[in-house]
Amino acid sequence: MKQKNTTYLQLIKAVPKSLQLFLNVCLVLLALILCFLLFKELIEFLKILLFAKEDGDYKLFLANILIFFLYFEFITMIIKYFKEDYHFPLRYFIYIGITAMIRLIIVEHDHPLNTLIYSLIILILIISYFIINITPLERPTRSSILIKKD
Repeated sequence: MKQKNTTYLQLIKAVPKSLQLFLNVCLVLLALILCFLLFKELIEFLKILLFAKEDGDYKLFLANILIFFLYFEFITMIIKYFKEDYHFPLRYFIYIGITAMIRLIIVEHDHPLNTLIYSLIILILIISYFIINITPLERPTRSSILIKKD
């Protein structure tokens, strides 16, 4: 019976570790793919800057810049994941959301109502970022609140 219990405990400890390893390998592969795409966007910038005509499409250039920053932010978020003990900081998702919404406004601004909605989404994301920054990082534990002070 004791042998079964020990094997069960080892299995319980091994499953999360193997899943964490799988997740880490997938994130490293994703980071490598994003680095490749980031480099590809950099090459596109050079093509636009060097070979663009005088009346070049500035919207395309701005859209490419924002795609570049989206790749950059995702790579930064993956780096922070490993540096902060396998934790994704929420503020990086907010950065990515704001950048994506700005890109959407620049690329697809044909409909005023959609542009207004995208702007409101950006405002909500900025307010949530502000709330995250003013909220203390460490929360008091329940037990310390319930203990009477003499």
